[in-house]
Amino acid sequence: MKDLRKIASALLVAAMVFTAAAIAVPESIRTVRAEAQADVENVNTWDSGGQITLNLSGCSGYQTITVVVQFTGTVNSASGWGFDSYTIDGNTVTATVSADGPNSWGFDGNVGIQVDGSGITNASVVSVSGSGTASAQSTTAATQPAATTTASSSDGSSGTTVTITSDAVEGDDWLTTDGDKILDMNGTEVWLTGCNWFGYNTGSNLFDGVWACDLDAALASIADHGFNLLRVPMSAELLLQWKNGEYPEANYNHAYNAYLDGMNSLEIWDHVLDVCEANGIKVMVDIHSANTDAMGHMAPLWYTSDFSEEEYFEALDWISERYANNDTIVAYDLKNEPHGKASEAEHAIWNDSDDDNNWKAAAETAGNIILDNNPNALIVIEGIQIYPIDPQTNNFTSTNDEDYYNSWWGGNLRAVADYPIDFGSPERNAQIVYSPHDYGPAVYAQPWFEGGFTYESLMDDYWYDAWLYIDATETAPLLIGEWGGFMTGDNLTWMEYMRQLIGEYHLNHTFWCFNANSGDTGGLVLDDFTTWDEEKYEFVREVLWQTEDGTFIGLDHAVPLGSNGITLTEYSGMAVTPVTNPTRAPEAIETQTDETELTSTTDPAVQNVTDEAEENRSIFKLSPLAKVSFTIAGIALAAVIGWGLWTIVKKVKKQ
Repeated sequence: MKDLRKIASALLVAAMVFTAAAIAVPESIRTVRAEAQADVENVNTWDSGGQITLNLSGCSGYQTITVVVQFTGTVNSASGWGFDSYTIDGNTVTATVSADGPNSWGFDGNVGIQVDGSGITNASVVSVSGSGTASAQSTTAATQPAATTTASSSDGSSGTTVTITSDAVEGDDWLTTDGDKILDMNGTEVWLTGCNWFGYNTGSNLFDGVWACDLDAALASIADHGFNLLRVPMSAELLLQWKNGEYPEANYNHAYNAYLDGMNSLEIWDHVLDVCEANGIKVMVDIHSANTDAMGHMAPLWYTSDFSEEEYFEALDWISERYANNDTIVAYDLKNEPHGKASEAEHAIWNDSDDDNNWKAAAETAGNIILDNNPNALIVIEGIQIYPIDPQTNNFTSTNDEDYYNSWWGGNLRAVADYPIDFGSPERNAQIVYSPHDYGPAVYAQPWFEGGFTYESLMDDYWYDAWLYIDATETAPLLIGEWGGFMTGDNLTWMEYMRQLIGEYHLNHTFWCFNANSGDTGGLVLDDFTTWDEEKYEFVREVLWQTEDGTFIGLDHAVPLGSNGITLTEYSGMAVTPVTNPTRAPEAIETQTDETELTSTTDPAVQNVTDEAEENRSIFKLSPLAKVSFTIAGIALAAVIGWGLWTIVKKVKKQ
């Protein structure tokens, strides 16, 4: 009996060892956490403020992520997206986000910090750290993707869809021109009175400011405030990325814009067009820069050392073909502000030459590419910076700046008198709209501001000869693509004169700008991109298209402009017969015969059950240490049992 008790004790000890090893800690909890990191995606500064966009990684599992960023200059206030709090210490901002806070989506995502101050010229990351351990519930919440509706797609897109309802009729809102007027297809004169919202050119791959606001609500607010046209600065590089199936991440506040989660940046752009259509807003695509860069507009030409003219043409071809029958996009601004002085190595010219930097030749090629795809699109053409005082003796051959009339970038359209744009036919030329940009002394102290100025002096010294003559002689319509600024001192005086000019000549215009982060002009909204600067808005409102009783007039024949506007049909009393543009023959699609790609058709409900079962099974996954312990315990138990059985057999034999 004593031996049997020894055997039983040994078996009990072995069982205890086996049980301890079997109660293994799940592998996911034992995994060593990665080091939190922040990769800088973009830095955008404008003297009185700046922002830095970051991609966080290695954050899962921590309770709190802390990012410290240093800005040059003086920081007065800080905000952003993807963080719970922002603390200022001198020119350093410390931002934190918690795994169980409202911005937990910022873990391993796109986040940003924005500051207001002075002398802001750069920003850099000082440190990134993770602390604490997130609970299982917090970790799940931080990494759980938003629910989306998906469908199969053949162009590499995610297939995420958001339904936007609209009464719009496709193809009834195209525009053309007659003399200095822009007309609808019935011949009704219209007035394009809009604003700019940039960001698709800066690296945000979306409008700037959606990091702080609800995208759909902001677009609806623009319509409600009476802007019937939205000029959208974009980079040609981004358009080619989309064409090639590359979708740079869009920068937005996920908490405010959860309906965008699951969409790639091209799908979000399509969503923008749908929302504009539903609110009666028309869109003008502006090729603001060749490369995606917040400072890309500083490059003087439509091509750069790493982005060719051929790629520029290709980008315009792609977007105009893709949206050839989407009359939400009614116009294309071919290139923002071609510029450069004669003394500078790179500068735009306008003549009848074949020179690479001849903007007239490039604009004619670009315009015809668009009109091949969509003969009903307006082609908006900006000027350059210089024009020879005596074109007969100096056809852009002199490098002496004194031999030229100077102007704002893109603001010199004197060349139209000598070398008008020609697309090859009267029908195509009827789609031409010329577009100068004009600013006040707060942006730059131009010679025509020296010693004081009046409405008459601006007319005599600059406006008429530089571009207003085009409207006055009924050569073509004008659209002031950019004007605006801070409402103080001489700059406010200039703004009042410009508003007077726009009203008297009924000039089409897009105010610069909606953005709060335009350093040398300010915006129509404050830093939250939601609250309107009422003083500036009321100033601009006087030159928005509206009836005598103040009802805004839209450019869509079926959809009223926002909640405070009417349709073009309500204004004119005439509907329009829709027009469909001819489409290209589909390109041949190469197919593989040796491989077949299978698409899952699993029912979502079944998939959810499967995922839940898989998650439950994962509870019993063993860590590497537990697996080793389990193996050793098993061997030990087998040895003890074997020894016990052998002892029992011996005793039985002896008996």
